[in-house]
Amino acid sequence: MTHHNEPAPKVTPELPPTVEELEAQERRLVFARFTHDDAWALGSLLVELARERRAPVAVDIHRAGQQLFHAALPGSTPDNDAWIARKRRVVERYGSASYLVGARFRAKGTTFEESSRLDPDTYAAHGGSFPITVADVGVIGAVTVSGLPQVQDHRLVVEALERFLGL
Repeated sequence: MTHHNEPAPKVTPELPPTVEELEAQERRLVFARFTHDDAWALGSLLVELARERRAPVAVDIHRAGQQLFHAALPGSTPDNDAWIARKRRVVERYGSASYLVGARFRAKGTTFEESSRLDPDTYAAHGGSFPITVADVGVIGAVTVSGLPQVQDHRLVVEALERFLGL
């Protein structure tokens, strides 16, 4: 039985990362090189993290137009693969994380869908795809997760990259 004079428990909603925080992540999460073996190891790490959390996600790693890793965990659907492709295309076109691209439009008081002039069936500036950037080379691919709310998709990828890069 609850008492009416008891204060309600305070639940603070998780704040999404700012444009500045997202840009700092991109500056920090840079590879010296990125091989097929790196794609397997990074993808496997993402699958391990997702399994620990029972996250119903699909994981994808592309480099230079080639799919190097893909896994679909229990609870994921073919729709997650469509989201992966749409988010990855944003990274390939803008050279930035899909969540950061969307955040930049929101910071300007608009949305990606309203202002990018790109087909929303082809591009999605939602969290979960992060550029694979090689030092002194630039963006060569993307690592993408789909299946959770967009901030959680983004954070799962960032956590895996931080662990993989030893940061």
